[in-house]
Amino acid sequence: MPECKILLIDDDRTFRVVTADLLQDEGYQTSSAASVAEARDTLASEVFDLILCDMVMENETGLNLLEYIKEKNIQTPVLMITGYASVDSAVAAMKAGAEDYLTKPYSDDALLLKIERTLSKFRTQIELQRLREQIREKFEFGKLIGRADNMKRVVELLQQVADTDASVLITGETGTGKEMVARALHHNSRRASKAFVGVNCAALSAPLLESELFGHEKGAFTGAIGQKPGRFELANNGTLFFDEIDSMPMNMQPKLLRVLQERSFERVGGTETLTVDVRVIAAANTELRQAIERGDFREDLYYRLNVIPVRLPPLRERLEDIPVLASHFVHKYAERMGKTVDEISPSSIELLMAQAWPGNVRELENMIERAVILCQSEQIEPKHLLLQSEDKMMHLLADAVSRRLTEEQVAQLYAQMIYAEVGHSKKDACEVLRINYRTLQNRLGLSDKDGEE
Repeated sequence: MPECKILLIDDDRTFRVVTADLLQDEGYQTSSAASVAEARDTLASEVFDLILCDMVMENETGLNLLEYIKEKNIQTPVLMITGYASVDSAVAAMKAGAEDYLTKPYSDDALLLKIERTLSKFRTQIELQRLREQIREKFEFGKLIGRADNMKRVVELLQQVADTDASVLITGETGTGKEMVARALHHNSRRASKAFVGVNCAALSAPLLESELFGHEKGAFTGAIGQKPGRFELANNGTLFFDEIDSMPMNMQPKLLRVLQERSFERVGGTETLTVDVRVIAAANTELRQAIERGDFREDLYYRLNVIPVRLPPLRERLEDIPVLASHFVHKYAERMGKTVDEISPSSIELLMAQAWPGNVRELENMIERAVILCQSEQIEPKHLLLQSEDKMMHLLADAVSRRLTEEQVAQLYAQMIYAEVGHSKKDACEVLRINYRTLQNRLGLSDKDGEE
């Protein structure tokens, strides 16, 4: 058990002594106060993990202590003890900020159990708060790297609309960071402490998508063996992110529109109407106006989603961001891999600036990750970038289609290509391909004596 300090507050000296002995025998550290006034002095100079306080004392009550704790913003949980079997006094204490209460008389086991549960709950709350702060820091708008004017304008817009409930439609090519922007909007909003729930519209057929969004009742269809909540329910009071909204089947679009308009729906196979409070953020790889003209997307749904339009520029339109993005990814993957790589050479930057980047920021990140894997010095050089791999891969795929190769044969060809790119280093090839040594040997058709040892 972690070392814990508990403050006992009671005007009954016998209670303080007996309870302190019990808690110390269990490994807790204790301090005592005979009054709320004395407790205030103690709390002003010491930090405790738990406060155990009697509800009724001669001069001031436990409620006076709770008022002081609230005023000073002290985060320590309070376990209130009342000598009266009165629900009213317990409810008053809970409303005033007590974590829990215990009614006299009680056994030692009951007290110890209540203390451990209160401490455990508080530790969980602290850990959740720490994780939320880490996530919030990760998705601060300052983390959206960009020196280009068009990217700065995007960040300024996001800052303006983040703490609203307005629907946002993010458009941009694959790899421009649409999901990251959606998460940044969520974690910088008043909904940050609630759920961020995502759904990829392109990955699910219409029947599956309906069940995923709205949930289903037991027996609604074959395989529905129990009730299942949908994404709307899971995202209640939080944010629901529709990725690749342009791929949503037409027969699902009026159902989504109804939920956005009425904030209510029924589970598949159900009759109960459920109400939700959800902020919707959607992302599309293509311009939805074109999908509307083709008859693939409803215009009324488009206007419902497109309250705040955000266009993420492709990397080729923000070339001045490549050096800072590349440097960021170098440090990110060097730290993750425990390597001493800490910079990228000017000649490497020149090569990166000259690329077309059809895969945008994601493609750049993948390339830098490979370069960090291959780099054995402190600086990434052009030889580590494998800039021709994409063209070779296109030729490989074209060859695979024309020759009707199997998936296993394509994997073998790709392994041979990477093996050659990394200078016939089996270790580096394994890291790039993310396979083990034996699998590489099999794909290359080598024995243990072949090639590099």
